[in-house]
Amino acid sequence: MPLSRRAFCAGLSGVLALPGRLAAARELACDIAVIGGGAGGCAAALAAARNGLRVVMTEETDWIGGQLTSQAVPPDENPWIESFGGTRAYRGYRNQVREYYRRNYPLTAEARARWNLNPGDGSVSRLTHEPRVSLAVLEEMLAPYVSGGRVLVLLRHKAISAGVSGDRVRSVTVRSLESGRERVVQAAYFLDATELGDLLPLTRTEYVTGFESRRDTGELHAPEQAQPANMQAFTYCFAIDHLAGGNHVIEKPAEYDFWRDYVPDLKPAWPGRLLAWAYSHPIDLKPRTLGFDPECDANQTDGGLWTYRRIARKRNFVPGAYPGDISLINWPQNDYWLGNLCEVSESEAERHRRRAKQLSLSLLYWMQTEAPRADGGQGWPGLRLRPDLVGTEDGLAKYPYVRESRRIRAEFTVLEQHVGADARAALTGKKGEELKAESFHDSVGIGWYRIDLHPSSGGDNYIDVGSIPFEIPLGALIPRRVENLLAACKNLGVTHITNGCYRLHPVEWNIGESAGLAAVQAVQTGEPPRHIRNTRKRLAEFQNRIQAQGVEIHWPRVSGS
Repeated sequence: MPLSRRAFCAGLSGVLALPGRLAAARELACDIAVIGGGAGGCAAALAAARNGLRVVMTEETDWIGGQLTSQAVPPDENPWIESFGGTRAYRGYRNQVREYYRRNYPLTAEARARWNLNPGDGSVSRLTHEPRVSLAVLEEMLAPYVSGGRVLVLLRHKAISAGVSGDRVRSVTVRSLESGRERVVQAAYFLDATELGDLLPLTRTEYVTGFESRRDTGELHAPEQAQPANMQAFTYCFAIDHLAGGNHVIEKPAEYDFWRDYVPDLKPAWPGRLLAWAYSHPIDLKPRTLGFDPECDANQTDGGLWTYRRIARKRNFVPGAYPGDISLINWPQNDYWLGNLCEVSESEAERHRRRAKQLSLSLLYWMQTEAPRADGGQGWPGLRLRPDLVGTEDGLAKYPYVRESRRIRAEFTVLEQHVGADARAALTGKKGEELKAESFHDSVGIGWYRIDLHPSSGGDNYIDVGSIPFEIPLGALIPRRVENLLAACKNLGVTHITNGCYRLHPVEWNIGESAGLAAVQAVQTGEPPRHIRNTRKRLAEFQNRIQAQGVEIHWPRVSGS
């Protein structure tokens, strides 16, 4: 049964009555502990709280939201997201982003009237916007549950150990990154929503990293031998605007000479230096030249990379509100693949984080000083780093954009044969509109994105192949052995290959929300998720419940994938 209010409040003694302070209790008791406050973690906490359960959610940074906020990545979404292809709660979040702009920003009448307002008019998404807006919206969504005592958010807390008994997690100890104080979180269920799957080694939950072998998975694009240390690049994103005629050149980064001359050693080959407008096109790997024009509206050009992840378009706001457009830099040129953040010592991980930051700063310095311009000149000194938009002193996002984490060895693992267009066609002999992804009897969500794998630490160039609108199986959220831990982020039962289409914003949200709802069902019925999945009646009851709460579990007929 859910934890009683008295028991919960006893566990949080001295916490909820002290606004502005972190929890004072040494031990915290709750129904569901969500470790990691990214997009999946927030969705899980919201799902549990709206169903009456009490939640402790921890977050390593001081911003909840993960990809949407602390990593500063505008949402990558499927083309049908305005109508379907995401949960009701996710679409509610999107609507609230637009309403936040309408309430608080000086939009032009034309922009305000657009039902599908896109503040940045970026080409990557229908909702490119500033990360602080997502932060404000997510805090608004959680606010009634925080005030009502159902959700306690511990910012700047990181999991450091776990208490485990047999196949159950009894507790997780988290440490404040501010004070060093440690707290023990006890819960009926634990959801790992960390960016790197931090709970998996701490709880001794079986997991994998990197490439699985073709022998193990049969996947079309898997290597012959497993490569557990071969993981996708991560990226430190940053925001810049452009003030024509200004000089905002940053101090020359310490590693600039290295990165300016760095030629990636990838297979298939990269077309030259990393800091250049030429790159390998992700799909065919042929050299392409990218455009870049921070004055594209005035020059009547498409802007190229400048508009790709633009998060504020000056013309959408009344004159004088913005000195110029703002673009979010998450490009091939600042992907870091010279090392991993998983399965290495903390000192080595910190070295890679430091070098990745140097790469991003070097890219900015190169654009300000040496990047070739269409008019024959070099550099745009008017490009200005905007640390205020990402909430840091160095101007880089609070946390790296992590594309790949540890992944549970799950009850069911999604393979390329289930969702990849080419692999599926070879398996079924179907093509065109007849080609469909595998239908999972235990579906708890849907998503779509291409299988988009960035260059990796093992020296592989892009792997970017088509996928088919797919489902999220409940079995992929459940570890093979551990009973009361669920994957709630990118750490579900997918492979290195299928991670490439299950890692994007609305899919991560759906994963987290469904994990939260599975934990709710388990707490309220006393039946563990594994039993729910493997019992036809219980699974049908659960699927009916989540559909009633706006979780789509099957795709309508779609085309254009």
